[in-house]
Amino acid sequence: MLTVYSDDHRLHFGQSELVDGKLQPCFEMPSRADTVLARVKSQNLGEVIAPRDFGVDPIHRVHDPRYVAFLQGAWARWVAAGHSGDLVSTTFPGRRLRRDGPIPTALMGELGYYSFDTEAPITAGTWQAIHSSAQVALTAQDHLRQGARSAFGLCRPPGHHAGSDFMGGYCFLNNAAIVSQAFLDQGAKRVAILDVDYHHGNGTQEIFYQRNDVLFASIHGDPLVEYPYFLGHADERGEGAGAGCNFNYPLAHGTGWDGWSAALEDACRKIAAYAPDAVVVSLGVDTYKDDPISQFKLDSPDYLRLGERIAALGAPTLFIMEGGYAVEAIGVNAVNVLQGYEGAAR
Repeated sequence: MLTVYSDDHRLHFGQSELVDGKLQPCFEMPSRADTVLARVKSQNLGEVIAPRDFGVDPIHRVHDPRYVAFLQGAWARWVAAGHSGDLVSTTFPGRRLRRDGPIPTALMGELGYYSFDTEAPITAGTWQAIHSSAQVALTAQDHLRQGARSAFGLCRPPGHHAGSDFMGGYCFLNNAAIVSQAFLDQGAKRVAILDVDYHHGNGTQEIFYQRNDVLFASIHGDPLVEYPYFLGHADERGEGAGAGCNFNYPLAHGTGWDGWSAALEDACRKIAAYAPDAVVVSLGVDTYKDDPISQFKLDSPDYLRLGERIAALGAPTLFIMEGGYAVEAIGVNAVNVLQGYEGAAR
């Protein structure tokens, strides 16, 4: 299986996040991608290539150009104002505040408008890192366009919490959504996104919720008690043309393979019935039993079985790296999914 990877991911490295009332180093760190890459190479998964640059047009197909322009220029505005630390939002539109008004012109107001939490710090290298992450995904997608059965976009930063015009949860640009739209723009009629990250892909759901050309299925921690809290309930089934194309599987803390795989099986049956031209997997492995910010109990061999089940769908499959914060195990678990898929697909 081809892997696409860029060293540019190291240009984004948030220095701290607020956890249990204390500032500590961000869980989303460069060593995550480095560990996965090392495992890809040690297991001889296949060729590793650098991304091509497809520009911002495929990004604009998913994200509001005003939001993208904000991401491109935010750091320069921050530095020009005399600041040097990470740019982190401190103000957000509340439920009872006006949502249809003009976008603030002050940097911190605009940042709050485009954010839903404080977990997406903007640093000097953030734009280049997230732009390259999207190009990694698009290059892997182009490999499938040329006839490959599968590919792996080793994306960092991750993307599935990013919506059409908002960031959060370590995510700025939604790589899975960008490549799904690229498939459609190139002639696909239907694409399915299977999100197996521990945290609900709220951004992906927002982007496609009213559309029937993308089916979204997500298996995740129950949003009543788990981040990102406000989306991901089972009764969210899509709206308008998208009614019946959104499937959420919220699961309780402590869920292991038996309960998790039952949700996977149902999601895969729905994907198979949808008969997509391509499947995009938001590959988070923070479902692992020792992940520091997650509460499921999957073990490393379970990821082989996950890959095997995805292969049974029989569709061209693009894997996009999302979460996973047990850094020592993330490489084993992510590559286990890919090897499980490859072994079953032969």
